[in-house]
Amino acid sequence: MTRRYRSKTLATWLAITVGTLGGHRFYLRGWSDKLGWLHPVVTAIGLLGVLRMRNLGQDDGQAWALIPLLGLMISQAMLCAIVYGLTPDEQWDTRHNPGQPVRATAWAPVLGVILALLVGGAVLMGTIAFSGQKFFEWQLQP
Repeated sequence: MTRRYRSKTLATWLAITVGTLGGHRFYLRGWSDKLGWLHPVVTAIGLLGVLRMRNLGQDDGQAWALIPLLGLMISQAMLCAIVYGLTPDEQWDTRHNPGQPVRATAWAPVLGVILALLVGGAVLMGTIAFSGQKFFEWQLQP
């Protein structure tokens, strides 16, 4: 039985679009991937922090402790997209499509890498700034 072909382009764009839910991992490793199933859990916890801050305000300590999880999940998904998109075609096919001929990719993975760099960099910097601000505000409280 031969394995189905796994596209570098599709994996890159899945990481960008549904990477926080583990879509890229399920595509590459199948539904039995245990780390893939942790992605939606951690993302949901981060979204819970966003909802808490929206409903309870900026002084909610649990919210500002949970929100960085969402930022880190988005950043790791963008990092995966960057790694997938920049992997050479030969190395990609050796790892994910053994025994199949090498298929050359066009510009779609590179465009995905550019988008992932923009989104991932902005989200990571925002997460670091938010976490730092909340940490120092916490330090200054009586």
